[in-house]
Amino acid sequence: MADPRAATPPPPPAQLLPVAVLLWLAGVYLRIPVLVAPPLAPFISAELALSQALTGALTTLPILMLAIGAMPGSLAIARLGPRNTLALAMVIMVIGSAGRGLVPDAPTLLIASAVMGLGVAMMQPALPALLSRWLQPHHLALGSAIYMNGMLMGEFIGAGITLPVLMPLLDNSWRATLLAWSLPALLVAAALFLPRRDLARPLRRSPWLPDWKNPLTLKIGLLLGLSGSLFFGLNAYMGNLLAQQGHFEKLADALFWFNIAQVFASLVMLKMARTWVGRRTFIVLTAALSIAGTLGAVVLTGWWAIASATVMSFAAGILLILLVALPPLLVPAAETGRLSAGTFLVGYTLAFSVPMLGGVLADWTGDVRHAVLLMIGYSLLALPLAFTLDLKKQKGQSED
Repeated sequence: MADPRAATPPPPPAQLLPVAVLLWLAGVYLRIPVLVAPPLAPFISAELALSQALTGALTTLPILMLAIGAMPGSLAIARLGPRNTLALAMVIMVIGSAGRGLVPDAPTLLIASAVMGLGVAMMQPALPALLSRWLQPHHLALGSAIYMNGMLMGEFIGAGITLPVLMPLLDNSWRATLLAWSLPALLVAAALFLPRRDLARPLRRSPWLPDWKNPLTLKIGLLLGLSGSLFFGLNAYMGNLLAQQGHFEKLADALFWFNIAQVFASLVMLKMARTWVGRRTFIVLTAALSIAGTLGAVVLTGWWAIASATVMSFAAGILLILLVALPPLLVPAAETGRLSAGTFLVGYTLAFSVPMLGGVLADWTGDVRHAVLLMIGYSLLALPLAFTLDLKKQKGQSED
């Protein structure tokens, strides 16, 4: 059956540009506060005398909060509306992220990191919920691709620009660098109230807890866990994997290509979103390719392993956008927030726990490949869910 969106003429660019810019900037701040921590970690650790576990927690704790904070985000959307929730979440994120640059010791650093993670977690379901209120139905896939492009660009910007560009401009101060990355988000939060056009009726009080009877909640969440555990897990174990293969000197190049592949994925989706989003075939193909690329990173060596990991990152980036774009397409606007929050709760819990369990297994066996194989094993179990996704628009009492 032909997709009715394909017959809809694209909107005039001038109408979408202000909203697109806001969506992109909000997307950037889904990841910059999280991914700025790894390059700054050695400097933070040296000044605050952090252990290796606490240094790792600078990155892993916010990822865990992405799961824990999904429910407060859903509650806020149901009570305040998606735009107010997004603005509030960005303020919370700034308080935590900038607060990391002001802390005197390790305990307050972890508290600030948790607050920052909570803000980012609340932003995640607010963005897809906002799409249904700012954009026409045939623009939803493009809107998802725009803010996800911002998110994946934020990953690369935060990890790639901090040390070589921003930190030297700020007298090599990690505290000033955190403030410089964080505070501009307040301007984005204020700018969210500039668009006056709201296509949906006023949001009524609605349920906010995940609807576990809706099979989409678990299916999309488990598939998000596939994408997230492979990406975050392989990113985390890349150094140990290359060292075990005798190619540790290639780590910098491997991480560069691995992470920039997600940027290329988001650029492809800006072009192909209207065609690919909502199509089960592309979800299945990218999920399978993600698994195959991860397996190649384990069984191959040297540049072949790096190339295979890069293919995995590219496929996982497309898969992430395809999955995140589904809630505003498949459920009424009033249900989008809690469906997105439920899928993020499941997905990021797995993205945190599966690589961690893999690390425990690798410590026990002494072979880092077992950590990656555990992630592949989970992904193979989750893959059949992609074949069973019902991608038809669900009926609701209200479309507001």
